[in-house]
Amino acid sequence: MDRVSEDEELPEYAERVLAVAEQIPPGRVMTYGDVAEWLGEGGPRQVGRVMALYGGPVPWWRVVRADGVLLPGHELRALARYREEGTPLREAGRSAEGHVPRIAMARARWDGRSPGSVTPHT
Repeated sequence: MDRVSEDEELPEYAERVLAVAEQIPPGRVMTYGDVAEWLGEGGPRQVGRVMALYGGPVPWWRVVRADGVLLPGHELRALARYREEGTPLREAGRSAEGHVPRIAMARARWDGRSPGSVTPHT
């Protein structure tokens, strides 16, 4: 995850995406598409691009692929965060030694409905 310098001004869409990422509770996730739908703008690729360019300062590991596969190149860092936060994971059986689990999307996905959550598009 790249980090934006403190004096660099973010595009407005990027600020909105990062605001959503900051609101996702520990142990929960939203997909790139969920964030775009929540904002009523852009799509999964646009959200992914924002997270890749500017997501370092926010909980980037909470914005994920819809299939629950961990972010390539950041699997171990993300996995440590998921385990620390109690994010539901689909662990492999004993026969899959060295296998990186996936996120259990049905249990981990957050719909944005909780006290203090960001306001969706209207």
